[in-house]
Amino acid sequence: MKWAIIATWRMALEGVQKANELLKNKESSGDAIETAIKMVEDFPYYKSVGYGGLPNENGEVELDAAYMDGDSLSIGAIAGIKDFKNPISIARKLSEEKFNCFLVGHGAEEYAHKNGFERANMLTDRAIIHYKNRLKETVDKGLSPYAGHDTVGMVALDSNYSMACGTSTSGLFMKKRGRTGDSPLSGSGFYVDSEIGGATATGLGEDIMKGCISYEIVRLMKDGYTPQEAADKAVYELNKLLVDRRKEAGDISVVCINNKGEFGVATNIEGFSFVIATDKLAPTVYVCSVENNKTIYEVATKEWLDNYMNKRTAPLKLK
Repeated sequence: MKWAIIATWRMALEGVQKANELLKNKESSGDAIETAIKMVEDFPYYKSVGYGGLPNENGEVELDAAYMDGDSLSIGAIAGIKDFKNPISIARKLSEEKFNCFLVGHGAEEYAHKNGFERANMLTDRAIIHYKNRLKETVDKGLSPYAGHDTVGMVALDSNYSMACGTSTSGLFMKKRGRTGDSPLSGSGFYVDSEIGGATATGLGEDIMKGCISYEIVRLMKDGYTPQEAADKAVYELNKLLVDRRKEAGDISVVCINNKGEFGVATNIEGFSFVIATDKLAPTVYVCSVENNKTIYEVATKEWLDNYMNKRTAPLKLK
C-alpha cells in the first residue's frame, strides 16, 4: 500500500478527494490531514464542524480540534475556542510545542491571535435558525436539546510510511459553555503511531471518553488484530460495558487504518458513513449497518449521496 486516508462521515468526501491528490503526489500525511479537515471546516452546510457549527446553549460556537503526528507522537489540541477559522491548523501548530500543547478557551484564542491565525465569526444565519428551532422544540415538544455531535476525524498514511490524524468539531449541540467531548482528547477521540496505525472516533463524547477507544484500537492492532477486528472488538466491548454498568450507551463510531493501509470501521448505530481512499481505491463513501455485533458496510448509492446533500443544503425556516 502506497498511501491511504480514512475519515468519519460523508461530509469528509471533498476533503478526502483533495487529500488523495496530495498523497498521490507524495505530499505528507500531515498536510493531507490538515488540508482535508480545513475543507470540512470551511463548508457552512456541515453543521457540526467549523464555520456554521452548531452553537452551545448560549448561542456561541465553541470549537474543538486535535492533531497528532504518528512519527514523533507529538500532539496539539484546542478546546472551546471561539471566533477563529480552521481550528485544525491551530491544533497542528500547537503540536510543534514541547510544552503547552493543549490549550482551551481564552488561552487557545490568545495563542491563535499571537500566531497570526485568522479571526472570523463562525456563527452563521443557518446555525442560528437551527438553534432557535431547537429551543422551541425543547419547550413545546419536550425534546432533548442534545442532538448533533458529528466529529470529522481522519487518519492518513503517506508514501514515506508516516502517519498523522486529526479531529475537528463544534461539539454537542446546545452544550453547556465550556463542555468538551472526546474529540481533542488523545486516546479517546484520536490516536496514531506510524509503527502501528491510527484511529479516530465520533459520537457521544461523554461515552467515548469512558473507553479511551482510539488508543485501544491502536493497541489491539499492535497485538496482531486486523484493523476491522480491532475496531469491532473495541466498539462492542465498550458498548456492552456501558450497557451493563449504565443501562445504555451513546453513539460510538470509529475508523482506523494500520501502517500497511488496511482499514477498519465499527459503529453501534445504523447509518454511520465513512470515506476511504487508497492508491488502489478512489475516494469512496460507505454506509454502515450492524449485525450481531459486527459492522457491515456497502458503497453509498447515488440516491443516498443525493439525499445527503439535499437534506443538508435545503432552505431552513423558523418553526
